[in-house]
Amino acid sequence: MSSPINLQCVNVKLLAKDPEDVDLEPLIPVFHNWIQGQVFEELLLDVADYRHVHEGPGVVLIGHQANYSVDNTDNRLGVRYNRKAPLEGSNQDRLKQATRAALTAFHRLEGEAGLNGKLQFNGQEIEVFINDRLMAPNRGSTREAIEPELREFLGKLFRGGEYALSHGNDPRALFGVYVKANRSFSVSDLLANLAT
Repeated sequence: MSSPINLQCVNVKLLAKDPEDVDLEPLIPVFHNWIQGQVFEELLLDVADYRHVHEGPGVVLIGHQANYSVDNTDNRLGVRYNRKAPLEGSNQDRLKQATRAALTAFHRLEGEAGLNGKLQFNGQEIEVFINDRLMAPNRGSTREAIEPELREFLGKLFRGGEYALSHGNDPRALFGVYVKANRSFSVSDLLANLAT
């Protein structure tokens, strides 16, 4: 089912396990190495350190088409992919691209020696945002328009497994959904599900 809303600027955040054990300082050299190696399809440009901001964006890897970050907004630590540039294709294509990018970044971070295995996906929680308040205001009509496509996508991501879906109600906030799967998945599991 196709939504009447053309989803652009898709953000996906994967929540971390044991966030109180994660030190964000080692991310800075890790992200600088990613810039030097240009490890993703987007052009990577700079690193911004917002660790001083309480419940803020953490450490951000700034790119031309998208940003990657280890984000602590709302005191919920996770790896966030923030698509900034328009992307061709269907809404399903854009949801898949953003989710794959977030999963790929988290997979790389889980294996980074400098992080000592401290940053791990909690296996169940994902947040999806549309970073465009004009196109997707945070209200009931937006939820009704987008939810069928989100459910179609999440059905594929979780291979038909059950999950709970909730929404924020603040009209000043970005439109977002909070997803919690009923069972645990690894980053590799979810990447494999997206590949089928």
